[in-house]
Amino acid sequence: MTAAIRTFAIISLSLVFALGVGGLAQAADRDRLEAFLEVTGFDVALESIKLSADAAPNMIGVQTDDFGSEWKRIVEEVFDTDQMHDMALDILEQTLDDELLTHAVEFYASDLGQRLVVAENASHLLEDDAAKTEQGESIVAGLVRLGSPRLEELKRLNAASGSTDASLHAIQEVQVRFIMAAAVAGVIEMQMDEEDLRENLRTQEGELRRRMQTSALSGSAYTYQAFSDAEITAYADALENPKMQKVYALMNAVQFEIMADRFEAMASRMQGVQSSQEL
Repeated sequence: MTAAIRTFAIISLSLVFALGVGGLAQAADRDRLEAFLEVTGFDVALESIKLSADAAPNMIGVQTDDFGSEWKRIVEEVFDTDQMHDMALDILEQTLDDELLTHAVEFYASDLGQRLVVAENASHLLEDDAAKTEQGESIVAGLVRLGSPRLEELKRLNAASGSTDASLHAIQEVQVRFIMAAAVAGVIEMQMDEEDLRENLRTQEGELRRRMQTSALSGSAYTYQAFSDAEITAYADALENPKMQKVYALMNAVQFEIMADRFEAMASRMQGVQSSQEL
């Protein structure tokens, strides 16, 4: 899975079905799905969801330090890798057909595909986001100075793995579901209803979109720095294939449905650990 997927992107599973991504032809069996997760790097992308957990307290105006030693335990239990892995398999078993699975695996099992997965896995699990961002931004600045066509190919690659608008709406949906769950659990005291919350988030879309585009570009520049321009172009070509587009729409949906689900679960676990805050 591309580095850009680490930037939140969510498409409701009901929409995936409506688009005809799931339920096509013959569903893939569980053994093949296990292989699919490993070959494409989707298993590591799921594992990296845990790294987003520290963003949760900031959404409700508190810090991870407010939860003391309990915070690490909550994160480890809520973002259990095996549980998220099984959740993904359960969804994919109902939505990913054998033809699309085969198409994706054939690309990612190639020499280029496997080298890409190694680079993407390392990027997904790198905890020092600040260092990655700094290095990525430096690479982008260099490409701009050189007028390198590689920059446009990286943008093309990001666009093929998921639109900015879909990613933006993903962030909003995860935020809403987490904040509302935190309110129900008594972790925060809501001073607005859900519709007001959504409207408040919509007013921030412009700035958030710009930050996401910048982050995605620097992330890709960092992740794929060891690949040639021709290899970046070949990857973008592969991702723009209509079958791969369906695979990515589904993987985005699955990954971030799991993320939203786990954030909701985290909200309930935070109850009683931290005194209520107003939002």
